[in-house]
Amino acid sequence: MMNLEAGEPQFAERYRAIHARDARFDGQFFTAVLTTGIYCRPSCPARTPKRENVRFYSTSAAAHEAGFRACKRCLPEAAPGTPEWDLRQDLASRAMRLIADGVVDREGVAGLAERLGYTPRHVNRLLIAELGAGPIALARARRAQSARALLVGSDLPVSHVAFAAGFGSVRQCNDTVRAVFAASPLDIRARARNMQSSTVSGDGRLTLTLDLPVRQPFEAHGVFRFLEQRVVEGIEVADLSDDRRLRYARTLLLPHGPAAAQIEALRRGPEWHVIARLELSSLADVAPAVARIRRLLDLDADPAAVDASLVADPVLAASVAETPGIRVPGAVDAHEMVVRAIVGQQISVVAAHRHLSRLVEHVGQPYTSSFEGLTKLFPSPGRIAESVAVPEPEETLDPDRPLRLPRASIAAIVGASAAFADGSIDVHLGLDPDDLRQRLARLSRIGDWTAAYISMRVLGDPDAWMVGDVALIAGAKRLGLLDTGAAKAVQHRQLAETATVWAPWRSYAAMHIWKASKETP
Repeated sequence: MMNLEAGEPQFAERYRAIHARDARFDGQFFTAVLTTGIYCRPSCPARTPKRENVRFYSTSAAAHEAGFRACKRCLPEAAPGTPEWDLRQDLASRAMRLIADGVVDREGVAGLAERLGYTPRHVNRLLIAELGAGPIALARARRAQSARALLVGSDLPVSHVAFAAGFGSVRQCNDTVRAVFAASPLDIRARARNMQSSTVSGDGRLTLTLDLPVRQPFEAHGVFRFLEQRVVEGIEVADLSDDRRLRYARTLLLPHGPAAAQIEALRRGPEWHVIARLELSSLADVAPAVARIRRLLDLDADPAAVDASLVADPVLAASVAETPGIRVPGAVDAHEMVVRAIVGQQISVVAAHRHLSRLVEHVGQPYTSSFEGLTKLFPSPGRIAESVAVPEPEETLDPDRPLRLPRASIAAIVGASAAFADGSIDVHLGLDPDDLRQRLARLSRIGDWTAAYISMRVLGDPDAWMVGDVALIAGAKRLGLLDTGAAKAVQHRQLAETATVWAPWRSYAAMHIWKASKETP
């Protein structure tokens, strides 16, 4: 809904949240006050306004379009994002995922509309009706958020901040920042503390460090361990040796060139803080890099809602209590995740690691990084399609080939890569899970399990369920969810039926059950 006024559904619930200054709702909606002309996050420490003076907005862009400016006290633009865009699968939510990734900046409203399958006019009309702002205003709000983060978190010159945030000119940046924050970029920087230094290397590569807001609780060990277990040599490294300082780094292929990111989770008291150090070929890739890291770590999840739902099930209650704030790891590249999913079919995580590392070693593009251990980029669709040969049926196994998988698997990987390269299949954040599965079904060896796994990782689908997953069956047995004497097909069906009670959070339930499958009985 565009905005909520007194007497409308959900108004009372949101008003209670701002009265309690509940930080769990920060970023999920914005509170605008008619008497001050300011919009805030729900946890703003200011005195709670009277009900008749309050309006609630789904996005900061809608509040700004209605004539409000951001609060200088609670800094609503610094809040984590909302999980609503993953939980909802309507046109508005899919558009928001694409806008966050910078599609409007790169391709304009026409490009956004084309990805969504509608006309620009329809997309503009629907977003205004649903969110209170059109795609241009929503993209402008995202740029303002990025600019503020760079102004207070880095020492980049204001001119560089403007282009890094996605603005077309310094003047456009200045005007937007003044309109949203009622302060100039220099005024915002003057109030900043603990700025991180940025550097530009001899080859023009930019390195900067940013703090990433995260909604607490954040089960950092689980998501970093998941990534560590699936590290592919050359493109990823992980270090979990320090229990209070977790590190993961990887190379990225962003819209304007190759890049790398090093992510650290630091334990400070009961909370985790996330810091990203970016190494970029272009200033224009700051926002896409941050958006993809946030999706990789599932930083915009709503742990309170997830845990409150799953803890009601006696079978999962102990796991939820032990690991509050569990996350579902995402993906930074759709093609890479499709290849990983096909390679990982019916083999162990360790075996998949060997095959993928070999593929990267033979086909991956070299990359020189200041982050230790990063030497390659994951091969692009075109490189795999051109460089990996599908063996003939009678051909003897060649020990030097990039992939030592069965012929059918190699053919599926090459075929999928060719389809990505020539554009005959396009997997992006603007798809709903059903549409994604239909597109993936055109590819060889993409069944229900693989499609559900890709949907969970690429789209951040919170309600995916992988029927037939061996590890889920193992975990379910240890939790006492299944008849251990039943046939496998019966067990898969029983578990899928049981999982319906965990909707719309089945992906998170799967993380708890996977965790149980690895625990010592």
